[in-house]
Amino acid sequence: MVNTNLGAKVVLQGVDAADSTSSTARHDNEARKVLLSYIFDPLCGWCYAAAPLIHAAAKLPNLSVQLHAGGMMSGANRQTVSPALRNYVMPHDQRIAQLTGQPFGEDYFNGLLLDTNAIFDSTPPTLAILAAAALGHDPLAMLGRIQTAHYAEGQRIADGTVLLALATELGIESAAFAAAMNEQASQVDAHFAKTRAVMQQEGLRGFPSLLLEIEGQRQHIDIGPFLGKPAEFVAWLELAAVAEASEEQVRAVFCTPESCA
Repeated sequence: MVNTNLGAKVVLQGVDAADSTSSTARHDNEARKVLLSYIFDPLCGWCYAAAPLIHAAAKLPNLSVQLHAGGMMSGANRQTVSPALRNYVMPHDQRIAQLTGQPFGEDYFNGLLLDTNAIFDSTPPTLAILAAAALGHDPLAMLGRIQTAHYAEGQRIADGTVLLALATELGIESAAFAAAMNEQASQVDAHFAKTRAVMQQEGLRGFPSLLLEIEGQRQHIDIGPFLGKPAEFVAWLELAAVAEASEEQVRAVFCTPESCA
């Protein structure tokens, strides 16, 4: 069984999670005030590309990660799998695999992407992440398992039964998880709205986006040069935590409901 209980490291915007953080760890993080805000969507291919960077960052001492889900394919933007969708996402997925080494399974390319009964909808997997956090489990672990299920295993991550099975794998009690998902359903639109407000305020155009906040000062991190290089990303973060980071900007890669860069 995987232990996904929250330490001090990962929180989800707006979720009152059960806090297993020690007072010493909380004080240490608060004193340093280093926060990495991760704006993501579980169906965003470039977020899957960035996953190794985020998981590596979450292991850093004295740095907290806050997740902000954006609902990229929710509501009117949800899509049924079609030949057009497959032809659109596959070149991006192949580019991601080449840049990062992230695995894309045969059951994804020639299973899920050919399943015209499948629906790409960001809301159910986001509910699963919110539910995990609300129950005191690591939302980043839930996100990572969902991404693997989608891209490597070709599972339908908009299906509640699939999400329940993934949560059970992570050691989350099934009845509590189902109840938490139902409870979060009334709050998910507000969560999306808060994320989009942050994006508008910070001038962020799509997913993934990263904001590093040190002592109240925020800067946008463009992940392009770090893709496939989690060790370099961690080293950059460690340097940024003790010194002013470079202002040099590199072209970002990201997705919006309309397109992927």
